[in-house]
Amino acid sequence: MALLLGIDGGTESLRARVFDLMGHCLGNATAPYDIRFAAGARAEQAPEDWWRAAGQAVRAAIADAGIGADRINAMSIDTTCCTVVALDGEGRALRPAILWMDMRAGVEAAEVLASGDQALAVNGAGQGPVSAEWMIPKALWLARHERRVFETAATICEYQDFMTRRLTGRRTASLNNAAVRWHYGAGEPGWPTSLLRALGIEALAEKWPADVLAPGTVIGTLTREAAEHLGLSPAARVVQGGADAFIGMIGLGVARPGQLAMITGSSHLQFGVSERPSHVSGLWGTYKDAVYPGRYILEGGQTSTGSVVSWLRRLAGGTLDFAALNEAAAALPSGAEGLLALEHFQGNRTPHTDSLARGAFTGLSLHHGLPHLFRATLEAIGCGTRAIIDRMRDAGFGADEIVVGGGAANSPLWLQIHADTANLPVVVPDVSEAPSLGCAILAAVGAGHFTAIDEAIAVMVRPGRRIEPITANVARYEEIFARYGALYAALKPLRAPMEDVPA
Repeated sequence: MALLLGIDGGTESLRARVFDLMGHCLGNATAPYDIRFAAGARAEQAPEDWWRAAGQAVRAAIADAGIGADRINAMSIDTTCCTVVALDGEGRALRPAILWMDMRAGVEAAEVLASGDQALAVNGAGQGPVSAEWMIPKALWLARHERRVFETAATICEYQDFMTRRLTGRRTASLNNAAVRWHYGAGEPGWPTSLLRALGIEALAEKWPADVLAPGTVIGTLTREAAEHLGLSPAARVVQGGADAFIGMIGLGVARPGQLAMITGSSHLQFGVSERPSHVSGLWGTYKDAVYPGRYILEGGQTSTGSVVSWLRRLAGGTLDFAALNEAAAALPSGAEGLLALEHFQGNRTPHTDSLARGAFTGLSLHHGLPHLFRATLEAIGCGTRAIIDRMRDAGFGADEIVVGGGAANSPLWLQIHADTANLPVVVPDVSEAPSLGCAILAAVGAGHFTAIDEAIAVMVRPGRRIEPITANVARYEEIFARYGALYAALKPLRAPMEDVPA
């Protein structure tokens, strides 16, 4: 039987998994890489670290599966979205990649929105938001602050495109990334040329890959160099993937209008599938054809979720026992004994879209310990998700459950908090690592094992757990949610002056 390889290029590591055509994971491995943080909410990575990690993880996953490399007949890759890379003509990085969570382009994002260009229609009918995370604000920042890099670059693209070029030698972009973060139209007008002209960066259009491919499209086969690096056959097909969270929707089986997916990891993303667009303020937008042909994806998101948990681990010296911490936090009452948190450590995506927002804990006493901080963090993330779901309801989209994948699926406490704060059942499919399974599904379609993504989902995604809200907790979280909402408004006037914050 042919086997499939799904590669999930995340924020802190790259994960490779081998799947069969029924969606069973036969082998997996992870290879970490570093993030370099700097003042001004900056975060960067070295693209060569991604490529090194791919070689390590794929070889280890093949070994873990105990198979011959020639059994892999197709592969696809998802990556973080809005991780922007400037490349020379040979595909080498001219500078470190600007990571998705990097907020240096806040001023540029405001200018993109102020242009009023027709390409902004997907963002609240032109009223916004436009985030500092996205491609065009970051490219505009490069053009202004690192002009030589911008002018020298033969290609400005994303992590996704860097990897597919290394794998196949082709210079392509994913329709998924381009539609949701580059203001690319699936039909007319294509590239947002009038927006680039208004910003004075018309040259960017020539630096973007000319070939824009939908997820599930065959890009080509592995180059001999890539096959040797990964330990695979050069005959293996490479199928277009996309942004990790969006491809995770496929792995969760969220494809029908009215379904809601939540992909959790360093950040949270909430996606609703709809038959029509809902361009309203407080949500990032709705995008046609970005994942499934003829369907719209309605999007909200939280910038700092699992990354705040990682921050707690660093504060504790990297020695946290998460099982013990979950147990201790679960023993605390809802509300963490008076401790309230705000999870905006790297800004807020939605519903505020505020790159200058920052995190907070309030109500601290000498009685509180690490389990309180942990529980308050999970509750803040749950409240942030609730705020996004409420905004989706305001836009006319309602779901009767949340389908969850990613890191939060490993914490029963976190899942219960999400169910209680949103007052919705939480469903976790059998394979919770949805992005890599989504890649395997795309690979299976590209290799011709299924005729369409929906057909592959019906076979490869299996049911799992269902967590119902606890009535008493729902009532308690209504009061906590009200205080959580008031905290952002109360802190906004108290921010440090911009001149006191390093750029």
